[in-house]
Amino acid sequence: MTVVLGKPGVDGLSEAVGVLREWQYDGAPMQVHPGDLGWFWRFGAEATAAAVRTWSRKGQILAVGLLDGPKLLRLTIAVDVQRDEELAQQLVEDVTEPKRGVLMEGKVNIEAPMGALVQDLLFEVGWNADAPWTPLRRDLTEPAIDPGVRIEVIGPEQAHVRTAVQRASFDSSTFTDERWHAMAAGLPYADARCLVAYDDQGHRGGGSDRVVGRSGEARVARADGRA
Repeated sequence: MTVVLGKPGVDGLSEAVGVLREWQYDGAPMQVHPGDLGWFWRFGAEATAAAVRTWSRKGQILAVGLLDGPKLLRLTIAVDVQRDEELAQQLVEDVTEPKRGVLMEGKVNIEAPMGALVQDLLFEVGWNADAPWTPLRRDLTEPAIDPGVRIEVIGPEQAHVRTAVQRASFDSSTFTDERWHAMAAGLPYADARCLVAYDDQGHRGGGSDRVVGRSGEARVARADGRA
């Protein structure tokens, strides 16, 4: 039962998004969720497909990775195989050999679930723990407290409002109206809503494309060219 590294291509993105949806549950230690692929989709379906890696066995996807830039792999593993030895060993082999087409030479990072065997094996071959993420989680079982702002759902006609908030919030942002429309046309956005908050004077106070929680994340880093 060989574990196979794959690139889904545009046609295979729906399967990758589908398994990420299936793996989600309250408190799940996920480094990649459907919203991450949806946000990446602002660069287009082809770019998103080029950034996704999957690891499968007997046709079943066991792990999904998103290359969030050439030096960072965000890796999510199905909960029931996070301690699977064959999968973990194949992951290590693929991420430590640049010729496999996952990570480049030099200093790189991987975000992987806490407790996953792949972390233990990476440490054994010389990787180091990097700065951990601070988990943020909001339980939405009960109605949220009214923050005293007006919330509007952004549609295509108001895309310029959402992108303006993004660019005002992050100096290096390249989020344009065109990229908003590309994101909104993507598969994951079918379950998403884009929200903008206004204060009592009508000033736009913030924007969000999804409500997410992160739990149990850790990052490991390779300091030199090879593990």
